[in-house]
Amino acid sequence: MKAQTLRGFRDYLPEEMLAKDQMLATIRRVFELHGYPPLMTPALEYASVLLGKIGDEEEMLLYRFLDHGERDVALRYDLTVPLARVMAQHGGLQMPFRRYQIAPVWRAEKPAKGRFREFLQCDVDLVGVDNAVADSEMLLIGCFLLDALGVTGYSLRVGHRGILAAMIAWLGIEGGKAERDFLRTFDKLKKIGPDRFKVEIDRLLGLGGEKVDALLALAGDSGSTSEILGRLGEELGEEAAEPLGRLEEVFALVDGAGYSDHVKIDVTIARGLSYYTGIIYETFLDDMSDYGSVLSGGRYDQLIGSLSGKEFPAIGISLGVDRLFSALKEMGILAQKSSPADVLVVQFSESKARSSVQLAQRLRDAGISALLYPTAAKLKKQFQFANNLQIPYTAVIGEEEERTGTLQLKVMESGEQFQLSLEDAVKRILSGGGGQ
Repeated sequence: MKAQTLRGFRDYLPEEMLAKDQMLATIRRVFELHGYPPLMTPALEYASVLLGKIGDEEEMLLYRFLDHGERDVALRYDLTVPLARVMAQHGGLQMPFRRYQIAPVWRAEKPAKGRFREFLQCDVDLVGVDNAVADSEMLLIGCFLLDALGVTGYSLRVGHRGILAAMIAWLGIEGGKAERDFLRTFDKLKKIGPDRFKVEIDRLLGLGGEKVDALLALAGDSGSTSEILGRLGEELGEEAAEPLGRLEEVFALVDGAGYSDHVKIDVTIARGLSYYTGIIYETFLDDMSDYGSVLSGGRYDQLIGSLSGKEFPAIGISLGVDRLFSALKEMGILAQKSSPADVLVVQFSESKARSSVQLAQRLRDAGISALLYPTAAKLKKQFQFANNLQIPYTAVIGEEEERTGTLQLKVMESGEQFQLSLEDAVKRILSGGGGQ
């Protein structure tokens, strides 16, 4: 049997996991800075919980099977539907309810650059509030998060399901398949361009001529946000008044927080999942559009009610960790390190094993990550091991050091060596200092 992973699945070796864990620590810190606590849900759900919530095409991507008890189950497709199940199952949660969750999800879709069948997703959601403040909070968390990760070039594109509904009525499109075909094609407009869009929309719905030209003009992003909202209001009329008013409030709040350069209106954003009801958004990295959206979400006011019988307004944002991780690696943003150790404790000789073990433990007691080389191999080999793992310091206790109660500390990058007391060595390592 050939040792290999399934297509769309991957291993993360230690060097990558160290960088990924650092990224996840930043994500958790940002979520908790905004007052969101963690939540965890099972990987496996009853299929009935997931079915009918994410859309027909998405349901075809479920990993679904009968378990040993002949129960119809499925691996979670996202983290939003499990949250809705939690809200329906657990009464008495403090409202408004906030949570973040970082966990793997599974989708049997075609693998591509930055797209996997198993991937880690980070969601943050606010349940119980339906206003512009809640909507803007999600956008601001998204911007704050990307800034914290070191991303400078990105665009968070904002649309609204209510505006799409007004467009559908304005075009005279009937519901059902025709509506789904329109949304799917309109969502691809920026990717495929206006000429191909015209061909596709004519083939699918028989739409053409001045109406489609007017639609393309509406979908343009020339002018300020207020000018774009004004054009939409003039053309779409009363049916679009409420969603346009909400977006106007949201953009004012985003502007007040200093993120208007990154948050832009884009009425072509449709989002594939059927549970969205209001504001929707996707985020793209500048000059890296082949990765697709790295952070997306929206308002889903009816999803929880479909499980509990009681509706709760809700909004969330979701980060595709693996996709963004791949992009950050390509951008050279992530720090590369092969070991968490700050110091390699070198074994000078077998007779000094006891001293080496004690030294490693005392360094750990001082809050320093210390890796003990397990054998008394040649010193050159042990130093090379430290270099290979990018461990910044080595510490050795030889005959002289044992006699004087000191240790030999080597700064691997410069090659400088110092005979120091344990206390002074700890201070130097914690300060990141080399020679003086």
